[in-house]
Amino acid sequence: MTQGSQDSGAPPPQGNFDALAAARCDALTGAPEAPRTPDAWLFARLVAAREVRGELPLLGLTRAQFDALGARHFVCAVTNEAPHTHVMADASHAAFATAMHAFLVALAAPQADPDDVRCLAEIIAHACLRPDHLWRDLGLRGRDDVTNMLERFFPEVVARNVEGLRWKKLLARELALASGATPGPAPGCPGCEDFGFCFPTGR
Repeated sequence: MTQGSQDSGAPPPQGNFDALAAARCDALTGAPEAPRTPDAWLFARLVAAREVRGELPLLGLTRAQFDALGARHFVCAVTNEAPHTHVMADASHAAFATAMHAFLVALAAPQADPDDVRCLAEIIAHACLRPDHLWRDLGLRGRDDVTNMLERFFPEVVARNVEGLRWKKLLARELALASGATPGPAPGCPGCEDFGFCFPTGR
């Protein structure tokens, strides 16, 4: 077996995924020929980052939400492989995602589109279940993208981050405090490379 055939089934390097996501983001928004709003770029990037990996179910959106999101922001449809629903086997993860979604929706900026708010809250809640920095789990370019997104849609969340915490840690803490629970890691935090930095005692 040649080296080429050994590698044929391997996933593309991260850089390839980033380039594919950027190109798909442009295709969804019609760039550069058509002007696009910051919100259109954001949702296209969030969708594209998962679509190019075959991971659309990880966004937590239904087929109807994908279709409505596309009607609001995209010039072409999301792939027909978009899921009708996403079912989590872990009941604690499902409960966390449901609670985080409701928490974020309650803190939404009044000027933000309610349907966009619900979609974004779902996407963020599901990203908190994955084991990396929030910006990577969302498929964004860095922490600044997350900050800008939260300032636009959930400014109260940004206002609460007076210590400059990592966003996933901050979200998990604020959700716990809002529900009267003891603050701790989000479900995805233990798998992150910086878990020991954020949670030196492991909780």
